[in-house]
Amino acid sequence: MAPEKPLCLPSLLLPLLTLLLPQADTRSFVVDRDHNRFLLDGAPFRYVSGSLHYFRVPRVLWADRLFKMRMSGLNVVQFYVPWNYHEPEPGVYNFNGSRDLFAFLKEATLANLLVILRPGPYICAEWEMGGLPAWLLRKPKIHLRTSDPDFLAAVDSWFKVLLPRIYPWLYHNGGNIISIQVENEYGSYRACDVSYMRHLAGLFRALLGDKILLFTTDGPEGLKCGSLQGLYTTVDFGPADNMTKIFGLLRKYEPRGPLVNSEYYTGWLDYWGQNHSTRSVPAVTKGLEKMLKLGASVNMYMFHGGTNFGYWNGADEKGRFLPITTSYDYDAPISEAGDPTPKLFAIRNVISKFQEVPLGPLPPPSPKMKLGPLTLHLDGNLLDFLDLLCPQGPIHSILPMTFEAVNQVHGYMLYRTYLTYTVSEPTQLWVPNNGVHDRAYVMVDGVFQGVLERNMKHNVFLMGKVGDKLDILLENMGRLSFGSNSSDFKGLLQPPILGQTILTQWMMFPLKVDNLVKWWFPIQPLKSSHPQAPSGPTFYSTTFRILNSGGDTFLFLPGWTKGQVWINGFNLGRYWTKRGPQQTLFVPRPLLFPRGTHNRITLLELENVPPQPQIQFLDRPILNSTKHRTYIYSLSGASEPMELSGH
Repeated sequence: MAPEKPLCLPSLLLPLLTLLLPQADTRSFVVDRDHNRFLLDGAPFRYVSGSLHYFRVPRVLWADRLFKMRMSGLNVVQFYVPWNYHEPEPGVYNFNGSRDLFAFLKEATLANLLVILRPGPYICAEWEMGGLPAWLLRKPKIHLRTSDPDFLAAVDSWFKVLLPRIYPWLYHNGGNIISIQVENEYGSYRACDVSYMRHLAGLFRALLGDKILLFTTDGPEGLKCGSLQGLYTTVDFGPADNMTKIFGLLRKYEPRGPLVNSEYYTGWLDYWGQNHSTRSVPAVTKGLEKMLKLGASVNMYMFHGGTNFGYWNGADEKGRFLPITTSYDYDAPISEAGDPTPKLFAIRNVISKFQEVPLGPLPPPSPKMKLGPLTLHLDGNLLDFLDLLCPQGPIHSILPMTFEAVNQVHGYMLYRTYLTYTVSEPTQLWVPNNGVHDRAYVMVDGVFQGVLERNMKHNVFLMGKVGDKLDILLENMGRLSFGSNSSDFKGLLQPPILGQTILTQWMMFPLKVDNLVKWWFPIQPLKSSHPQAPSGPTFYSTTFRILNSGGDTFLFLPGWTKGQVWINGFNLGRYWTKRGPQQTLFVPRPLLFPRGTHNRITLLELENVPPQPQIQFLDRPILNSTKHRTYIYSLSGASEPMELSGH
């Protein structure tokens, strides 16, 4: 028996919709192979879609973004479902608040948009671990995205929760989901495990039935391993690629039916330390018009990018570890702040040549706010708050343990040991086998010594007396979402070596930084004295008021180095001013208290504080101000374009 259908629209609209919409038993979305097209309720149909990720946009802004997509001429929205966003622990599920994807489906219905759903289990999306939950790595030998029984058991358990809830939303059941993608660009993964793909296809069919269109998406080089008989084959490529050649290759795998580009790239992602990516308006619109002239259906990735709030950014591995920036602006037609761009109006003009575009103007850009500069005040060093950051106390082990081994998913963990002999001369501290994942902040008796970084900086030199505390704060910069896709364990993967001595007898403190910021700050300023410009992991904060209703704004941190920001307890994400390219963090207006109420901003600066510890709120973003690029490229000595990632 199918689960009850959730309420799709406010009850007052239901009688009207009953008259206007086709009844569930007459609704269909199918492939017409004889005429190389889709049929929606028996009529020829071509979708012009855009990607928007509900998990990158505050819930109160979903309706605004979807409305702008519909007014741009789109008739479909495509989005992923990140498994790790909804199952934080095995068997613990969260579909509330910003995780209520069914509320997002309702908003899409209200915006008159159909839905293409991409539930994974792997999604890439430049999202932490490609959407796979980090708790899978508690079984260290697990083989992700294969028919490994441990992986399949977890996948089956998750989909037996998710897919029955999706079932009422399928188009033929009266919902708005016209098709569902199985896995994601599997042909780009080294495993090429056909049994795994067959298992997923069988699972989707068993839980969703035979009427829903299931499909795969791959880059042209991935079609061989990514496609599967019984699933409709689609491809992805961008404006610079050879459309004729790629669609010709697609026809070898899907000889009949509509041509589909499931990811037509309107822009691109950003890595810390590289330039902000852009795609020119003429290039994007020229490729789009050419595809539409061919009768193809297309999804634009991204149409609105959003933000990697908190710790949710992913990372690539292209010769070295490349974490994704907090901004996911993507140079998309709708900016990170939700504003229409010239690219949007150009795309809308192209779409209008092929199908009807809704009448009426798009909403203007949202009001923006400037404020500051504001001076932040020292709350204390991170080590001063250790009892509050780790109330349960440390875990003891002879050798250091990974984040996964102690059930620390995101954020930070402190490793502590004591020097067993006096180090009177500067002596090298290093971790073998590139064993720092991902960035380590080294302190001796509370004094900051320097940084170790995965692939980039392999040693620091320090001195100390016997019995001195050696503290190493480890930062998880985001698990791999594309690249090797190997299990990306975090923390100290090998015991550090000081000189010739392997350091043992470690204490691990899994830190609950968000809890401290949300529930404990503000704390009375500490009485202990601090240097004028502290270095190493340090908390700073201040309060500020907005005298009117305020607006969206962009937090600018000139002179700060690297760290994390919270506004009113909400984790805004990472900043890395010194490395760039992103210099500002998007602050949506709903995060701020208006009209005189105190707002609190808290920074965890991990390295060096500027002489004037000030911040500003700007009325426009700064996304392309890369610094120290020679340092970033120091390993390869080259500056050739990076190999493109998938999604």
